[in-house]
Amino acid sequence: MTYDWNCKTVDVHPQAEGETNVVYNVHWIVTGTEGDYSVNNIGTQVVSLDPENSFIPFEDLTNEIVVGWTKEAMGEEQVQAIEDGIASQISELENPTSVTMTIE
Repeated sequence: MTYDWNCKTVDVHPQAEGETNVVYNVHWIVTGTEGDYSVNNIGTQVVSLDPENSFIPFEDLTNEIVVGWTKEAMGEEQVQAIEDGIASQISELENPTSVTMTIE
């Protein structure tokens, strides 16, 4: 199972804490893929400026940086719950416990 975290869409404050375009909310999409099956889960996560870290200008942000912020804000348990939920959905697709059929 592979998980791809897309955190490229963000909400920003044009001006905050003396900086410009400060990210405060991340729109995330997590895609889990195994074999021929793929499942998405989407949501948002509020993130805060960390005064202990250097501010990164918006134009220098990467998906990897924002994924790190998002996962940190969520916490390990929430990240694991999202990925476990996706794995469960893929398992159901691979080994369905119910199917819909049409009588002819």
